[in-house]
Amino acid sequence: MITKTINDNIFKTKEKHIAFAINKEGLNDAGFAGQIAYNYWNKINDCKEREIGTVLSKKVGNITYHALVCFSLEDGWPENQKEVIEECFNNIDSKGKPIATVAIGTGYVGILTGADFKKIVCGMNDSVQDIVLYAPYTLEEIKDIYEEEKSYKRKRKR
Repeated sequence: MITKTINDNIFKTKEKHIAFAINKEGLNDAGFAGQIAYNYWNKINDCKEREIGTVLSKKVGNITYHALVCFSLEDGWPENQKEVIEECFNNIDSKGKPIATVAIGTGYVGILTGADFKKIVCGMNDSVQDIVLYAPYTLEEIKDIYEEEKSYKRKRKR
């Protein structure tokens, strides 16, 4: 569940875990994943093809980075992206510690590949983890996004 939002640089976080999205093809040289690859985990830039839903983790200093395999450069984001995000976050072994993340899917690559931030917020919010979202949204705005998407989904089921 998203428990806090912070409009600041995630690299200044006090959290010991940082999660971010990567593509299944393993080519992660752009966006936030590219920043992680360049500064902390260069092998994530070409980590070979992985199955969607996989979580790769690496400890660097006192931070553990968690790469969430969420989408494909070729096929885009799956229709069940809410469930993929929820599953990925649930599979992070954070030992009960909060996990910092960015607004997954809102960058250039996310937009080009069809990420739906509302669905991603729902996946984060429905996960068992304590998530600190580094993004220019208030917690109230995130709760509104979540409720709006859940309401829309209930209406579609009728």
